[in-house]
Amino acid sequence: MGRLDFLKKARRVGVVTEKYPYVSIPAPQEFRGAPQIDPDKCIGCGACVAACPTDSMQMVDKDGYRIIRIFYGRCIFCYRCEDVCPEDAIKRTNEFELTADSMGELYYEVHLKMVKCLICGRYFDTERHVKKVLEGLEKEKIPELEEFLRICPECKKSFYTVLAPLKRRRG
Repeated sequence: MGRLDFLKKARRVGVVTEKYPYVSIPAPQEFRGAPQIDPDKCIGCGACVAACPTDSMQMVDKDGYRIIRIFYGRCIFCYRCEDVCPEDAIKRTNEFELTADSMGELYYEVHLKMVKCLICGRYFDTERHVKKVLEGLEKEKIPELEEFLRICPECKKSFYTVLAPLKRRRG
């Protein structure tokens, strides 16, 4: 094919390129875009953080809040976080335009209020997580269950290490 034939064919076919970025192009339905956390559904259990193969998700406890954070600069959009989320709080999006002027714009955060331990006063879990566990155990009808769930694991451990030897001596 000579130059003239090539130009004739190009003229016949017409323009095949898109005017992107001036004209938005919709992503295909099955496209894997940025994952997004629904802050109203998330209970802060951390399953998504544990499942993330690239450590693009972090869980930080700070000033009475648990922060679940996604760094899109490291995320490979594998959606393991969506697969393991017990509350279906993480959803796929078709968002692929993730350019940013600063690194701070590549973070997505959810802030969840935490529960203080009734004994030592330390924050140890989210209010939503405790509430979810209570709802699941409602059928047991144990009146002290809510107070028990509001005690941190360290205090429970020290409590039982003190009580266990006393029970053995009495029994």
